[in-house]
Amino acid sequence: MDAAPSRAVMLYGTEHEDAPAQVLRAGPLSVEFENGALRYVRFHGIEVLRAIGFLVRDENWGTFTPQISELKIEEGAADFAVSYHAVCTDARQRLTYRATISGMSDGTLAFEVTAEAGTDIRTNRTGFVVLHQAALAGHAVKVTHSDGRVVLARFPELISPGQPLLDISALDHEIMPGVWASCRMEGDSFEMEDQRNWGDASYKTYVGSLLRPWPYTLAAGTRHTQAIRLSIAPSGSMGATAAHKDSPVSVEIGGETDALMPAVGIGVPAAEAEHAVAAIDLVRRLAPRHLICHTDLRGEVPPSTLEAYRRLAEATGAQVDLEIIIADDTDPVAMLDALAQRLAAARLKPASLVVSTAADLLSWQPGEDRPTQPTAQSICAAARRVFPGVKLGGGVLTYFTEINRKRPPAELLDYVSHTTCAIVHAADDRSVMETLETLPAIMASTRAFIGGRPYRIGPSAIACRSNPYGRAPFENPHNTRVPLARMDPRQRGLFAAAYLVGYAAACARGRLDAVAFGAPTGPFGFIHRQADHAHPWFDTHDSNPIHARSVYPAFHVLAGLTKGSGRPLVATAVSKPELIEALGWRERGRTVLWVANLTAAPVEIALTGPAAATAAVLDAQNFVRAAFDPEALDALAAPLPTDRIKLDSYGVARLDWPSA
Repeated sequence: MDAAPSRAVMLYGTEHEDAPAQVLRAGPLSVEFENGALRYVRFHGIEVLRAIGFLVRDENWGTFTPQISELKIEEGAADFAVSYHAVCTDARQRLTYRATISGMSDGTLAFEVTAEAGTDIRTNRTGFVVLHQAALAGHAVKVTHSDGRVVLARFPELISPGQPLLDISALDHEIMPGVWASCRMEGDSFEMEDQRNWGDASYKTYVGSLLRPWPYTLAAGTRHTQAIRLSIAPSGSMGATAAHKDSPVSVEIGGETDALMPAVGIGVPAAEAEHAVAAIDLVRRLAPRHLICHTDLRGEVPPSTLEAYRRLAEATGAQVDLEIIIADDTDPVAMLDALAQRLAAARLKPASLVVSTAADLLSWQPGEDRPTQPTAQSICAAARRVFPGVKLGGGVLTYFTEINRKRPPAELLDYVSHTTCAIVHAADDRSVMETLETLPAIMASTRAFIGGRPYRIGPSAIACRSNPYGRAPFENPHNTRVPLARMDPRQRGLFAAAYLVGYAAACARGRLDAVAFGAPTGPFGFIHRQADHAHPWFDTHDSNPIHARSVYPAFHVLAGLTKGSGRPLVATAVSKPELIEALGWRERGRTVLWVANLTAAPVEIALTGPAAATAAVLDAQNFVRAAFDPEALDALAAPLPTDRIKLDSYGVARLDWPSA
């Protein structure tokens, strides 16, 4: 028997694990201290702030990891105190800072930093950021401006494309009736952006202003002092949410609804097309309903790539949806006509297409001047002329932020689309899973400006398919957790399988027409292949001739989700969506339910609904079997003897009931 991978590799695809946070308490005030920052500031169990951190970002929006030393933590019954020294450095620049943090049982919290530039620092942002949780959408907030004026506003419900609040000195919001939290920012002016644009489950108030020029320089030898101060008044009687915390986790399965499961597809980057053909039997088992095939007309499109797209479509029966990039300030008719000739030579017939200019792959601030040619209208006209009868999509090939800031002419389109990335600003495990919380707001905000046009998302993955905010996605050769990285190791672990269930469930509830995920192989893949970076355990076992090509846990989930395409959804009610997610539909005389544990802690789930279920569980216990058997879930299916099911860390279960 071959050696099993480590538990870390099974969960995360890497031996590296997130460092555990340290919980600090001062009476009813609690915070999590993690790598020099604070997360989940709670008072009497109620979340007040999502995070407070001091960040140093370079001119490409890369975030330095502080090297912390001299860490001192003191904790008493009614207070706590933290102090440390930090260094942010690379080959060219160096900044150091000293930080002190104090918390009191009355809810008072202070985080103070004095930084010194050891060299000139070219930075897009250096200073504090404060995150308010996305659950505050639509809630009132009192804004204190730098001149002392206090204005009543609201956290945006629909996602704001620009900064909803400017010139901020303090923000006050109600954490429960009659109890207000005041967060004061000192040392510079602050402004807010709606971080839900990038998938983060928060509103971010940050130092400085994007209305100023950036990057900017902190001169060598200069000192910079900032502080964040939190207070709560009145404290009153706040018997908090322990009852909710201790209540069981449950999923209630209801009847059939009038909503349908979106058509589920898969992305095929040009670089992976021929690799996917090499694994065509496994791609066939995934049975995607559509293939999103990428073509960049700024360079050569090899005939072998187009032939690979055709072979994949023939093998799977999937329709081909083209993503097309054209150069800026070019004749779209000429470029698309040349592509049409190549497609005809390859006998590849697209069912739909989206055309993007190179400029629209980049990020632009609202109101910022951007190239005006070719226009969206001229691109639509060219696509209709060259590809008559082919459905025409519009939007962006990048993320929701970019479509929110450049909204497409929906009236000219057959559908609208964009993608998402789960690691734009943060790449720790909890932040990635929290991006699922933001998908409903992304969908509602898009619906608000596209009207009744069909809506598609994808191909989306945890990792970054393109970087609108810098030169390119970051490399990640050491299999760590890196924001905006081209490869995220969790794609190979159970983490991605659970994330996929949560993502698909959100898209189903959002009544999307279609959703696509990842790629057959490669950094966003579901099927392993050797690459220029290490894949712990998988590389060793796929090089062994006695083994067939292996698959990742998310392969089994995607193969199941594609079977649900177009099926009527059943109602599901989840008691704690921050812990688990569920998605179900009617399929050929049975009800199919997928349940996922979105956390690293085991969870027991009570099921309410039909009895006599069959369950197949995908978790660390059967990881190896699932890696080498693409039909493993069918083989693992067994009667569920009770109305409860236990899921280990990031475990996924497929449950079946005969339909009444």
